[in-house]
Parts: sequence; C-alpha cells; structure tokens
Amino acid sequence: MDEQGGITVRRALELPGLRSGLPEVVACGDRLERRVRWVHAGEVPNIASLLKGGELLLTTGLGLGTRPAEQRAFVHRLAERGIAALVVELGSRFDRLPAALVEAATAAGLPLVQLRREVAFVSVTEEVHTEIVNGHYALLRQADEVHRRCTEALLDGGGAPQVLRILADFAGNPVFLETADGRLLYAAGAGETPAGAEPLRVDPLQVWEGLRGQRTARAAGPPADTVLVDVAGGGQGAGGVRARLVLPAVAGPPLPVHRMAAERAAGLLAVVLMQARQEDELAARGRGDFLTDLAEGRVGYADAPAQAKVLGFRPGEGPLLPVVMRLAAEPVPSGNWAVLARAVLEELASVGVPVLLGVRPVEGRVPLLLGLRQESERTAVADRVAVALRAGVARAGLERGGMRPPVVVVGVPGGWAVAGAGLRHAGETAAAAQGLPDRPWYDARRLDIDLLLWRLREHPDLAAFVDRAIGPLRAHDRSSRPALLPTLETYLAHAGRKAETARELRLNRQTLYNRLARIAELLGTDLDDPQTVLALSLALRARRHTP
Repeated sequence: MDEQGGITVRRALELPGLRSGLPEVVACGDRLERRVRWVHAGEVPNIASLLKGGELLLTTGLGLGTRPAEQRAFVHRLAERGIAALVVELGSRFDRLPAALVEAATAAGLPLVQLRREVAFVSVTEEVHTEIVNGHYALLRQADEVHRRCTEALLDGGGAPQVLRILADFAGNPVFLETADGRLLYAAGAGETPAGAEPLRVDPLQVWEGLRGQRTARAAGPPADTVLVDVAGGGQGAGGVRARLVLPAVAGPPLPVHRMAAERAAGLLAVVLMQARQEDELAARGRGDFLTDLAEGRVGYADAPAQAKVLGFRPGEGPLLPVVMRLAAEPVPSGNWAVLARAVLEELASVGVPVLLGVRPVEGRVPLLLGLRQESERTAVADRVAVALRAGVARAGLERGGMRPPVVVVGVPGGWAVAGAGLRHAGETAAAAQGLPDRPWYDARRLDIDLLLWRLREHPDLAAFVDRAIGPLRAHDRSSRPALLPTLETYLAHAGRKAETARELRLNRQTLYNRLARIAELLGTDLDDPQTVLALSLALRARRHTP
C-alpha cells in the first residue's frame, strides 16, 4: 500500500493481469514509482482530453496514429495531462513499438510499457482499482486510528495541545494551530519518528517563525507543500473559519494520509473551539498550557524563553515571579474564562511589569509569570497583582455572594531555570491553601507545612493522626454547644496567650478558662505541653484535607 494514496506503476505491473502480458518497460524505467490514481482504456486519438492526470492508460495502439509526428503529438498530450504511464499491447496495431513513440516518451519523462501477450483490459482495470480502493481503505484506517487516539486524549481531559502532539507524531512534522488571521495558538513538534528514520531535532517555534517570515515575504499564503486545514466554528474569519491546522514540510512533505488525519483532527478541534467559545479564551488556554507544561517539566528551561516570546512575553533580564490564582471550587462556565482572562489582563496593565497570564479551566487555576527588574520588588508587585487579580474576578462576575474569594499564592522569584519549579510549587500551594483564612495573597514559602499535609491527604495515616489528636473535640462539636474547636484554634494561633484569645473570641476570662479545661479533659492532655501543642496545631491544619 502506498502511503500517498493509489499504487505505483511498478506495483501495477506486478499484479497478475499485467504480469500475464509479459510487460517490458521501454522508456523511463526510473519513474515507475509514480502513483496510479485510476486506470483507463481507450483507442481514440484525442484520448488525452478525457483524462485528468494520474491514470494508467491501456491501449492496443489503434489511436496512436501511423506517422511519427502523430505518435509524438499523442505522447506529448498525455505527458501534459500528467498520466502515470502508457501501456501498449502489441499485436493489434504494432509488433514492436515505433522508435518515434519511445523517443517521445523518453523525452517527456513518461513511463512507456509494452505487453507482449494479449491481456483482458477489464481484468487489469478491476485488479488495479481493487488495489487502489484497498489502499485508500488502509489509509482511512490509519487516519481513523489517529482520530481515535485524539478522541481518547480529549475524553481523558486533554485539549488542543494533546491533539496536535498526536498529529505531529503521526505526520513526523511539526503541526500548528493558528487563528483565522494567522496568530499562533498552539505548536507541537514530532516526538516520535518512524522506524529507521533520523529523529527530527527541530524546535517547532523556530519553524513557525521561519514559516511566518516566508508568508510575509510571499504575501500569498504558505509554501505549496504546506497543508492547511480549516477548523470550523463560527469564528470571525471568512466562511466561519475559527482556526487553521498548519502542517509544513520539514522532515518531508506531508502525505495525503496526513491531510486525511488532519481533517479528522480538525473536526475534534472544532468541538474544542466551540466549547472555548472565544478566541481570547483559547489563547489564554494556550498560555495556560504552556505555563503548565513548564511547571511539569514538559518544556525545558532552555526552550522556554523562545516559546514565551512567541506568546508575547518578553520579561528582560530580571528575575521571574511565579503567581497562581485558584478560584473557588464551584465550576466556572466555559465562556466566563475568556471574560476573566481579558478582565485580569486589563487590570494587570496597571502593575507596570511584563506579564504572561494563562487559564487552566480543568483545575480552576490562573497561572502567571511576571518579569521583575529586581528581587526586592517582589512584595510591592505581589500586592498590586493580588489587587488586580481580585478586581478581574469581580469584573468577570465570578465573585458571587456566598463564594469564597480566590486564593492567590506568590512563589519564589528566580530565572528560567527555576521558573517551572516555582510555578509548580505555587500551584500546589494554592490548592493546599483552600480553606485558610482569607488574605490578599499567600507567600508560598510560609505555607510549606500546609503543602506537606496537603500532599499527604490521600494517605490513611493522616486521617488517623487527625482522629487521634482532635477526634474527641470533633465528636463533641457535632452534638454539643458551644463548639470547642474554634476556641482551640484561636488559642493556638495566639501561641497560648489567653488574654488575646479571649479578646478575639469576645469571651470573659473565666469562660475561656472553663472551655480550655474542658478541651484538655476531652483530649486527655496538657495544653501547656510543647509536643501536645505541636501535634494539635498540625491536626487542626490537616483536618481541612481529611474527611
């Protein structure tokens, strides 16, 4: 089966029908890898006018003419049509092919074959067409397999980047998703190569920059060997085109099967874009995917600056500040992410530093990287960023009554080498900070204990530890009043200072003493013991992560 569709002339000559005619290639034997799109049989002089190109033409020679000039003109017209090969059966018109015919075919680069035995042209047609149809079916199965893998990736929670990676691996070339007006949304390089092939060591973003330069210079679209597939979705582009898949020729020209796979992938991406609803949200998701890939180590720090530059982030030489905002647990409607991203970016414009902001709807997160001039700016910039983030959430209508305010965690500044780890740390800390008393922003460095307890949330020992430490108090508070856990929590937060505890709880001293005595009695412990205080403090922090 030919991966480019159809079969080769060489393969057609190997099939039983033509092989039984003892075929002999008399011209252009080096061009037998041409693809046969169809088979046609005819005996009229003007047969070329009936052909479209790619045909294997079968004839007995009755329409070739008797004079050399007629035979040369016949071959010339066939070559202009772009047929795959000319097969002439000897006997009816010629005992041997005329020299003029062979010379014309050689000059035109047209494979010429003579058959020494009579064959049933209808049998040849059936065999070749069956082979072609089977080949197309095999290509369809390959494209359908890519479609199946892309569908599974989406069902598993993936998005456009995963679809592009699968398609890039299949095509062996980079794949890009651009907006209708040519802005890059996603890029994927080929992570896998066919057996025996050299790995493709090309940065897809460098390819994109080169491709964009070519298109600018040509002012007439991409090179001819680049495949473009429209992704429909009712966008602002002409004809309702929301985006386009771009498959350039890097390791080799894209094959028809790659276009078939891209067309199937485009259908899935259209669904993704319709879910995203707005290109602003799609672009924000793309930036969020990049920041997440950086945090999870899928983008190396050496490649990150170039990718960030393509996404519009040029931070300068100063340190990078990772920040993550996590929204409340309630799901955010899809279309609101575009509103949120736009509102937050507008608010952040007043902060005065370069910002790369993305959204991650699956996790309910908004990751950011900010470019500082110097590390001493961290606190001042964090204050302004936290205000801008909350203002953006309010403008997007996501701060409804009863909802907890968003959690903003500011990480540790540093260079590109540590930016990924900083984003990961801030993201995990934002999850661990859910349920803590509200603050404008949290310093990731001061929540390491909460982060450690959050990481242990699935371990049964953590729940057992909480139950041993404060289980009697939890049981008491479920059935009796006043609740004692808030008293213990406030007492420990004030490091055992009873006057400050009573003032915050608005209790008189004796009432507080009675409650503390009751807590000590229920727990069977001494609240003045340092080890007890440590265990109770940890248990109170850990209870947010246990049933």
